[in-house]
Amino acid sequence: MKNTLLLIALLSSTFIHAQIVTDRPDQTESSSTVGAKNLQIETGVLLGFEGENEPSTQQILAPTTLFRYGLNDKFELRFVSQFESIKVGADRFQGIADSEIGFKVELGSNEKTEIAFLSHLVLPLGTEELTGNRFGTVNKLSISHGFNENVGLGYNIGYDYFGEGDGSLTYSLALGVTVNEKVGIYVEPYGELVDFDKHISNFDAGFTYLINENVQLDFSFGVGLNQKMNYLSFGISSLILSTEK
Repeated sequence: MKNTLLLIALLSSTFIHAQIVTDRPDQTESSSTVGAKNLQIETGVLLGFEGENEPSTQQILAPTTLFRYGLNDKFELRFVSQFESIKVGADRFQGIADSEIGFKVELGSNEKTEIAFLSHLVLPLGTEELTGNRFGTVNKLSISHGFNENVGLGYNIGYDYFGEGDGSLTYSLALGVTVNEKVGIYVEPYGELVDFDKHISNFDAGFTYLINENVQLDFSFGVGLNQKMNYLSFGISSLILSTEK
């Protein structure tokens, strides 16, 4: 059982002994679902800065929340909502960002590998200053491998399209290490090929702390490798188990 829990947690920086497998704080989506009739709420706050020239852009997500509900043991429904505040120079825009609705489905697994597919539809329902005014889609193939009880590797390959241009190829690669029964750490390069032309490369790292079998805290930070960007994030996730037998 312990090896199985490690395997399904690789992409989410949740590690062995954990009863909750999250899709935060890293960029790599986990290759597992929340289980039949279970509800999982993953929420957090992010403070980020980006921009090569002045004025730089300050972004605050407070909160950003992912809701996950399992229709069965292999398929979950997902909804993303966030309050966003963006400051460019002296100008600030804040409100609700565009929402996302979608699903994740487990495609297969064995003792060492697990594969899932995730797809979201971006809904242009945000505040006037923050909406993209177009429908979009986010898609990821999620794969995880367990090396032993303490080390695992997970990665995503994806394609995003937001209503204009050619869309973007995305990637992430998360290496997770178990510290003890409560703490796990990860490191992760990630990025995208915007319009199949411009490469944006980033790196992040962080840790998770399991309060109990159904509640988990997390912290992460990230930096841009070929552009000016950095962020700090912390959050909490809670798994509400179904009472149905």
